[in-house]
Amino acid sequence: MTAQEPTQAEAAQEPGGPRRGRRAFFGLAAAAAGAAGLAGAVAIPPYLTETPTSAPPPASPRGRFDGRVVLITGATSGIGEATAKAFAAEGAKVGFCGRRAHHGRRVEQEIREAGGIARYLQADVRDPEQLRRFVDETVGAFGRLDVAFNNAGITKSAPLHEMTLEDWTDVQHTNARGVFLAIKYEVPHMLKNGGVIICTASESRRPGGVAYSSSKQAIKGIVEAASMDYGSKGIRINAIAPGTTDTALVRPPSLPDAVWEAFKRAWGPRNASGLQRMASAEEIARSVVSLATAEFSYMAGSTVLVGGAPFGGGPMNMPPGFPAG
Repeated sequence: MTAQEPTQAEAAQEPGGPRRGRRAFFGLAAAAAGAAGLAGAVAIPPYLTETPTSAPPPASPRGRFDGRVVLITGATSGIGEATAKAFAAEGAKVGFCGRRAHHGRRVEQEIREAGGIARYLQADVRDPEQLRRFVDETVGAFGRLDVAFNNAGITKSAPLHEMTLEDWTDVQHTNARGVFLAIKYEVPHMLKNGGVIICTASESRRPGGVAYSSSKQAIKGIVEAASMDYGSKGIRINAIAPGTTDTALVRPPSLPDAVWEAFKRAWGPRNASGLQRMASAEEIARSVVSLATAEFSYMAGSTVLVGGAPFGGGPMNMPPGFPAG
């Protein structure tokens, strides 16, 4: 397995929590062995005492989005949540959505307690009317739309012949169709003053990923075509392809902290050949914020890989001593 995987708020869009593809994603048999059993079965080698590299501390917010309005889909956890908080810290008024209202209200409250401006609306990107309402109400509440981060997505894993049509459709409608609809509803508001749209794509191509990988490649195509439709009208449209990120999407539920930390330390050198570690959600969020600034004013139709290494493809290279499911 390489560094490019579904990240972001991707599983966070499901009412019942992250999708089942997460456990297959890492191959950890947490459900079968149980978290306690797994913790007892994994001996943490002495060499796994420190991460090979560490993320640099974030720069202090500079107010780069003072007075700007930012809209984010899939922001109730993971990369979406971190990005909502990052934009708010930079002075933006942030409207965001997600399916899980209790998480959305929590994120909204945390942003406000930190001195930011945020508005959460429960919405499912698979439902055109809910998505349209979210976009229109965000603009109605804040008066304009300057930046949109179309981040909502899910993953479901299975070999192609075992993938059900229902699961295939769910992934396509959430990931690719959701991005199509979001741009469709965002653009009319941006035609007034221009703007920036960033979508979450992926360079993930691996066994069992037929639904996810195809949906994310479709997003890249949407971005490329839409950037030509609207670039001359002052709207820049790009995509970001995050590497494997330490979020609820990729961490098996109930896994003890010590085991997860050991897994990440072992995973990094075997899968992220450059920085040799997983990304944090905050790192990916800072990349999104940066791409939305005027420093990237001549970038359009691009997919920016933020993966900690060149993309290589293939199955995950599991660290020794961890179970494969």
